[in-house]
Amino acid sequence: MPRISALDMPDVPMGQLPEHLELQRTRVLCGADAPTHTEGIQYSGAYASMGVDNGLRIENFCRDFKIDVTRLTEDEMEFDMVGIDAALANAFRRIIISELPTMAIEKVLMVNNTSVIQDEVLAHRLGLIPIEVDPRLFEYISENDSPNEKNTIVFKLHVSCKRNGPRFTVKSDQLKWLPKGSELEMETGVKSSNKKKYTSFSCSQDTLPELSSKLIRVKHDDIIIAKLGPGQEIELEAHAVKGVGKTHAKWSPVATAWYRMLPEVVLLEEVEDEMAVELVNKCPVKVFDIEDVGKGQKKAVVARPRACTLCRECIRGEGWENRVALRRVKNHFIFTIESVGQLPPETLFTEAIKILEDKCDRVISELS
Repeated sequence: MPRISALDMPDVPMGQLPEHLELQRTRVLCGADAPTHTEGIQYSGAYASMGVDNGLRIENFCRDFKIDVTRLTEDEMEFDMVGIDAALANAFRRIIISELPTMAIEKVLMVNNTSVIQDEVLAHRLGLIPIEVDPRLFEYISENDSPNEKNTIVFKLHVSCKRNGPRFTVKSDQLKWLPKGSELEMETGVKSSNKKKYTSFSCSQDTLPELSSKLIRVKHDDIIIAKLGPGQEIELEAHAVKGVGKTHAKWSPVATAWYRMLPEVVLLEEVEDEMAVELVNKCPVKVFDIEDVGKGQKKAVVARPRACTLCRECIRGEGWENRVALRRVKNHFIFTIESVGQLPPETLFTEAIKILEDKCDRVISELS
């Protein structure tokens, strides 16, 4: 913005901020060199001398806050979160990535592995395969708990490549769910007719009402686990348990969750004719378009401001910063959630809200 003397500023009614202060409070200004006014002004009395209350009040938050879903698919959701502080938006992002529980393979019992992949690497690859099951139906397992139908899911993998055959690709669809639990017997060193298994299932998981409607399986059938040469074999049993992403990334329910501030592109003056064509050609994501105003004249308009990536190509060059202003709205976030498949993205967000509510309740109870 051009600098002007305070004596030349127009009078502003009490309870309102001058234009330049309002921009500093609500926008990040993006210049050719660096963004400015990136910090949020949190102090409630920052503008008290002008009769403006900058405090956070619950009634104002309820009035201004809104969520608008712009894109929703099976595994991805994009929505606008308006009227919220960056710290709160980031809290949702961190909860979604690291605190929402899922089921993932944690223990691998290796019976036979003659492939070129080491046991540890193979177990790590198995842990990263998404399992299509609602984790809310299962309990956490501790060191003192025995694996049972409420806290453990068991898969079996037994594949081999014929000695005279071609190389064989092992994919995730060959992981078979064992609803009755482990089939491997533990070596206790004591002779007994009742051999102890690695799990203690009291019933088959497919008989449980909450699991009988949909079989437990891997989300994607075409994930490559290993490639076997002639005569090679893999036989193992994999146990999946409930966990969260901050323990290990394999329990994170998302490929990523991220947000960006809403871009705001403003033309400070009319950009016409050859300069309009130059401006349109400057932008790699086609934010600007040309509008025909008649009599052979044309001018540039902002057609797709949401597509702006803040590359700042449009303000590079002599005089362009005086024609185009790039801004970001501080309290308007474009939030994107990319689920890996255990739960749909809209469910992930609602579960994140519940976790944040629980955290707030714990803080209030500690302070009261």
